[in-house]
Amino acid sequence: MSPLNLKLWLFILLGASGNAVATDGTTDIAKSYPKQYKTWEATQEQSEREDVLANNPRNVILWAGSSYAKEYHTPRGHQFAVADVSHTLRTGVAPKAVEKGLSASCWTCKTPDAPRLIGELGFEGYAAKNFTDLGTEIKNVVYCSDCHESGSEKLTLPRPHARDAMAKIHQPFEQQSATVQGAQVCGQCHVTYYFRPEKSNVVNIPWIFGNTADDIEKYYDTRRFYEWIHPISKTPMLKARHPEYEHWNRSKHAELGVTCVTCHMPEAIDENGKVFTNHKVDKALPYFKSSCKGCHSSQEKMAQRLTDLKHEINAKAKDVEELLVKAHYEAKAAWGAGATWEQMNDAIMDIRHSQWRWDFAMSSHGIYAHNPEEGKQLLNKAIEQAKSARSSLSKILRQLKVEHVYYPDISSKAKAQQAVGIDEAELVREKKAFIEEEINKHWDPVTQRGY
Repeated sequence: MSPLNLKLWLFILLGASGNAVATDGTTDIAKSYPKQYKTWEATQEQSEREDVLANNPRNVILWAGSSYAKEYHTPRGHQFAVADVSHTLRTGVAPKAVEKGLSASCWTCKTPDAPRLIGELGFEGYAAKNFTDLGTEIKNVVYCSDCHESGSEKLTLPRPHARDAMAKIHQPFEQQSATVQGAQVCGQCHVTYYFRPEKSNVVNIPWIFGNTADDIEKYYDTRRFYEWIHPISKTPMLKARHPEYEHWNRSKHAELGVTCVTCHMPEAIDENGKVFTNHKVDKALPYFKSSCKGCHSSQEKMAQRLTDLKHEINAKAKDVEELLVKAHYEAKAAWGAGATWEQMNDAIMDIRHSQWRWDFAMSSHGIYAHNPEEGKQLLNKAIEQAKSARSSLSKILRQLKVEHVYYPDISSKAKAQQAVGIDEAELVREKKAFIEEEINKHWDPVTQRGY
């Protein structure tokens, strides 16, 4: 589809859904806010992504038993949100008649149609639907109404889980400054979450005790929650999901009033000298003069500092990953030799907690820039816990007279997936058939953007 045709159907589509047209039906967003619209439209240029599993096959072992071991790519621009979640192997295909499929909650942060559907079906009614059942209802990518009241610049939090979460940490949206509200608008999706099984899989942000890794872990441990049982070590696992808001919330940037918007949506000046907010949500460094120069004197020094921090954090993460991969397989060997839960409890809990901290650090996009000190602290603690797990397992293995532990070759994504029983070729075949027969024929064209 050509860019011109894409624009035409987008205008029609968003106008019909109420997102490009104000409540009175007279204000076209593209006409009222042309600079903001044009820069938002440019998010379709952000089409490159990397295969995280191919770049680091250790992730396949750590996430074995979850959908993340099937496919995990770095994120693309906002206009790809619907297409990427529709096409990923993680969302699979339509379930068989007797099966319960993936929750529709997976749509929640990908489209402004999610708040609409929550309003129509109720929060639990929406979450109880299958992901694929609502595919035909999804007609919009991330757009104006995800952040603004219809037809205006006023900020809003349209997702109920976000409103609840901000109240939990005593920062209710309505009582915050416009600056903090801007960060919270980003934080309604750039935040960690889970699906509450006892509430029909509604999205929930686990901030009852607070939003640090320790606080969230306390919440999960208190309610004995886990997302899946690791098939190698039998560990009840937790999964962090892009906790950018949590890390920012405790950062030096937050202390100074520098938010996501400041760095990733900087002010720009149009040809008439008027200031507007750039809606091409992007990396901050290319906008150094408008985003960073107030506090940082040199773009070159800042770039080098970020590179150094990224290397330091990645090196620590690699240490955690290598320890945890071995711990998972050492636990497997212990179970195979007849270990009991009484013997294994401490080691299993150390694996659970270590991997949680590693994930809480590394699932956050850009922690080396957002809050590097917390990232290093999380990984240092994760290393300590992973070593503790292996120390406990070493004693158990000696007690059980296990002399050899099998560690598979995971030097590539294919070998790692083979080690955990994932047939990627078969998953791709099934998904391709579903895309051709269901998505392409019955879902809105918005699901095809970027493909």
